[in-house]
Amino acid sequence: MDSMIFAASRALAAGDPFGALNRVALRDDAPALALRGIAMAQLGDLERARVLLRRAAKAFGPREATSRARCVVAESEIALVTRDLSWPVKALEAAAATLARHGDAVNAAHARHLVARRWLLTGQLDDAERAIADLDVSLFPPASKAAFELVVAGIALRRLRTGPAREALQRAASAAKAAGIPSLVAEVEKAAGVLNTPAARLVGRGAERVLLLEDVEGVLASGALVVDACRNAIRQSGTSIPLATRPVLFSLARALGEAWPNDVTRDVLLARAFGAKHVDDSHRARLRVEIGRLRAAVREVAEIDATKGGFVIAPKSGEEVLVLARPIEEEHAALLALLDDGEAWSTSALALALGDSQRTLQRALETLAGEGKVQPFGRGRARKWIMPPVSGFTTALLLPAALPVE
Repeated sequence: MDSMIFAASRALAAGDPFGALNRVALRDDAPALALRGIAMAQLGDLERARVLLRRAAKAFGPREATSRARCVVAESEIALVTRDLSWPVKALEAAAATLARHGDAVNAAHARHLVARRWLLTGQLDDAERAIADLDVSLFPPASKAAFELVVAGIALRRLRTGPAREALQRAASAAKAAGIPSLVAEVEKAAGVLNTPAARLVGRGAERVLLLEDVEGVLASGALVVDACRNAIRQSGTSIPLATRPVLFSLARALGEAWPNDVTRDVLLARAFGAKHVDDSHRARLRVEIGRLRAAVREVAEIDATKGGFVIAPKSGEEVLVLARPIEEEHAALLALLDDGEAWSTSALALALGDSQRTLQRALETLAGEGKVQPFGRGRARKWIMPPVSGFTTALLLPAALPVE
């Protein structure tokens, strides 16, 4: 490695892309192309960075497998930032294996950390945990250590384990400070802010209260019967009854939960579940059928009793009934939660993350754009969508992946 390449590498490691470009901007050899690509990525010109990294990967000789693998890792990081979730994970895993075989433990670990970030983004928490399970954090430089701890914190937050999340964020803050990279420090501070912003609302008995993530964790661990409108499920003491695919049953359960310990009239239930404005015998018959289905679904944790006026929910454990609602009620909440990270998303990436069809998401995005909630830029396949962050709320409970059953 010549002195200019070494100096440019040191500048990039310190978060100084201009210093790196001053040394290699006019060079077209493979190492210089790779460093120029990384520098352009740090400056935000991601398309130019991707082109340079691909040129560098082709320019490295057949005996320079580690250099080509590093280019793959850098390109995959750009794909992650640009939310190109179609970028092949197998290529990144192969690059990590190549780097490990050739003794580059730091970059191999970084590659696996990127794999974990990709799984985290799409809600596959178990895969994310497996990707970083046996990483030796002591090998990491401070910047990589901070990024690793952000992944650990992200997994903990999505699992509603606020204690481990807070500890990981404190380690990330210390590592980011040691790295001395302002953008990384800001990223850690933004992530830490999630713990101190409203995450849900507790609804019932004609009132509601805003909860932090730590409060939500406490509610789910309290032993109460929780009608969880953030994940469309009914939970109690480790038992989870998913109703996301049965919206009528969940609407009935939520109405009963919000009214507990009082009952809910049949007319109110018909309006909540079916939107019925004029009730007839067919509506009443359908309500009896759906109440029967709800009884069968929740029989492990609660009973649905008929009263003179309607129906009431009665938890078998004798505990109270609580309703968790999203901090902001929104038809396309999961879509807005992904866009709320401030990054630009393509419809294909949103489809992968949410498990919906691109056409369904295109219709939803057009609707949201008409309401001024999202903005497109670009045309055709290059079109992407962004949304200004909604200040004051955390969207962790709106993102993909159900909470685990302990």
